[in-house]
Amino acid sequence: MKNVLALALCTASLSMYAQDHGLEKDIAAVESKVIEWRRDMHQHPELSNREFKTAEKIAAHLKSLGIEVQTGVAHTGVVGLLKGDHPGKVVALRADIDALPVTERNDLPFKSEVKSEYLGEEVGVMHACGHDTHIAIMMGTAEVLAKNKDKIHGTVKFIFQPAEEGAPPGEEGGAELMVKEGVLDNPKVDAIYGLHIGSYLPVGHIAYKPGGAMAAAQRFVVKIKGKQSHGSQPWGGIDPIFVASKIVDGYQSIISRELELTKEAAVITVGKISGGVRNNIIPESAELIGTIRTLDYDMQKQVNDRMKEMAENIAKAYRAEATVEIAKGVPITYNDPDLTATSLPSLQEVAGAENVHLIKAITGAEDFSFYQENIPGFFYVLGGKDPNAGPDEHFPHHTPDFKIDDSGLQLGVKAMTEIALDYLDRSK
Repeated sequence: MKNVLALALCTASLSMYAQDHGLEKDIAAVESKVIEWRRDMHQHPELSNREFKTAEKIAAHLKSLGIEVQTGVAHTGVVGLLKGDHPGKVVALRADIDALPVTERNDLPFKSEVKSEYLGEEVGVMHACGHDTHIAIMMGTAEVLAKNKDKIHGTVKFIFQPAEEGAPPGEEGGAELMVKEGVLDNPKVDAIYGLHIGSYLPVGHIAYKPGGAMAAAQRFVVKIKGKQSHGSQPWGGIDPIFVASKIVDGYQSIISRELELTKEAAVITVGKISGGVRNNIIPESAELIGTIRTLDYDMQKQVNDRMKEMAENIAKAYRAEATVEIAKGVPITYNDPDLTATSLPSLQEVAGAENVHLIKAITGAEDFSFYQENIPGFFYVLGGKDPNAGPDEHFPHHTPDFKIDDSGLQLGVKAMTEIALDYLDRSK
């Protein structure tokens, strides 16, 4: 503990490094560009694994800065390598670049009017989770650091990652595929940082949590086999819809009666129930599809085992059959405690200590966790809510009304620039 505290105090003194070497001027100069890039990306969003134009714009910008660029990583990903004038370690900064199949309702001059195809249907496309801001912040950070290579003790790897929201069915993608294709190698990355804009957190504020910060997410499918019958004669069949309802009810008892929720939160949500074709036919089969969110791997195993056991036995009790498929999914977003502690002074320096908040874990998921399975990583939340808005005046992520205030982007550039330089300074 003494070592961590001493290192944190050392970092506090180092965190003036960016300001002392004139980076504030460069960061201020790039703000208008960052806002312009963000609005352009917002107006021209692209779905997961289809971020072709987005990738072209990113690559062109990085090349214009003299940064070594690799394209086509994990389909549409872009990786930039900036070598400083001094030897040292390698730090990676990550931004996700994909949008969502959501039709925007905001009345903005840069509102998305894009239409595309998703799962065979025409859909609106929108940056409804703020990835447009992540792209712009990273492009701005790259420009500032490229102008200050003489201050970099080591190498900065910029990872612009596609498909954070999930690759289309039948395709690989996202952070998992980037890792598989070697994004953390050549040169080997020592630590990685990422941020996520928050529509609920006011501009000027930053939130973080060491350890398990965001949940693991798993998709599950329960298939129930019954026996078809006329709706007027249920005794002549085995009703899979009735069995499905019992399984849904049973699953909630796992959360409320079996898990030690004072340890960590957990969620089982059934998001889709399907079965049957008309009102007077008891169908032969039914299906449940949903998500599991856990923040502890022992609890995750407990949930997975009990879901299978419960579904199979409930079905058996009613003379039906049930099979449960649970995908590996996205791991827990785990912020390395030492990296978090030593990086915290950098965030406090740029935002003010009073504006950097320790928060509880979030049951949302992030595939940034695939990087953290391999190297130390730190993922934090950047405020994007209009500072003049009321406490309840924000729109959730993944909704048509999602909105971010551009005034928060400059702090994102400051934070990413500072956190990268300070990490490399500590490591030299």
